[in-house]
Amino acid sequence: MIRAAARRRDVGEGGWPRRAPTPPWARWPAPLLLVTTCVVQLLTPKTLDLSFFLAAVPPLAALAYGPAATALLGGTVLLLLSLPNFDLGHPGESDTATVGFVALLSVLFSWVRSRRDAQLVTVRTVAEAAQFAVLPPLPERVGPVRCAGLYRAAQRGTLVGGDLFDVRRGPCGVRALVGDVQGHGLAAVGTVAALLGAFREAVLDQDDLEGVAARLDRRLVIDAGEADLHRRLVIDSEGSEGAAPGEPSELFATAVLLEFDDTARELRLVSCGHPPPLLLRGGAVTELEVPPGAPLGLGIAGVTPPEPVVVELRPDDWLLTVTDGVTEARDAAGDFYPLAERLPALFEAERGDPAAFTDAIWSDLVRFSGGVRDDVALLVFVVEEREAGPAAPGGLSAPTG
Repeated sequence: MIRAAARRRDVGEGGWPRRAPTPPWARWPAPLLLVTTCVVQLLTPKTLDLSFFLAAVPPLAALAYGPAATALLGGTVLLLLSLPNFDLGHPGESDTATVGFVALLSVLFSWVRSRRDAQLVTVRTVAEAAQFAVLPPLPERVGPVRCAGLYRAAQRGTLVGGDLFDVRRGPCGVRALVGDVQGHGLAAVGTVAALLGAFREAVLDQDDLEGVAARLDRRLVIDAGEADLHRRLVIDSEGSEGAAPGEPSELFATAVLLEFDDTARELRLVSCGHPPPLLLRGGAVTELEVPPGAPLGLGIAGVTPPEPVVVELRPDDWLLTVTDGVTEARDAAGDFYPLAERLPALFEAERGDPAAFTDAIWSDLVRFSGGVRDDVALLVFVVEEREAGPAAPGGLSAPTG
């Protein structure tokens, strides 16, 4: 069974569980108040009347329980108030009627809340399914390389933001994309979905990474033009003849594209304005020298393709690609996160597990910055020993034209 190695922040992380809109601790106040009030009242002199606390039990129950359980607790309160043996204060008939009315309203409130909670769970489930369809988890292995990814969306309660990654196997080998679109949060999800769709098609159709970059660039240019057309149509439909057309819509993204051959001993990559990958070899960290091409969406990649670089890989090489949510994170003093400096220690502690390695980077990043406010994506590749044949000598090559 393939284990999903791309982990995203759970919708309920740091808050309520994903499938339960009501937090577990909210179930305790109502029965705890009921028991405490009864015990304290029975142990104190009869001159001290604490029975008025019982009137709060049904409303507290309505916040966490369904209508049946709320009615049960409300009925228990009325029963205890009416039993002479318990002698819970000295409620009059009007007091008992008031508690009964409050209990009835609490049952009604609980019914309405339960229906809304069920609708919320349904909507949340559909939203999660849609977001996982845009950015599904990665398998442990794609072709000849192991891989693991970590994704953290900046907007609370979402699984996908303005960063993206994907790994696909095609006729030319294993191709991977790590990118960062304009903006973050839900506003950028549409652009992310468009880029990922174009990438998955280009993996099958394009002979080289330059063609893949051109396809992604064209996708953003077309989407920006359609956004301009839609805006003009809206202005015309509202009858705003004197409305200014405004600036043309801009959709752009930075990205790095990688291609492993069938033996994972040669890597080709191009950069479209994205931070270069880091190569971890023998405990040392090397930033790959990749000519930074123009970002996607400017209409340039198809005319002036980004310059590719070829890197020869060795067994046990690790390759890390990140988005600017990592490289541009700052601490309280305003210093940037020194990723390359901190990687050796993190790698030494988690070198046996790529997924644990990405988790360690994330935990260290949060400790350093005190809280990341941008989308974050990390993608790790591991080159393993070949089953037969000597390992090819490694080294970085000069850029190829």
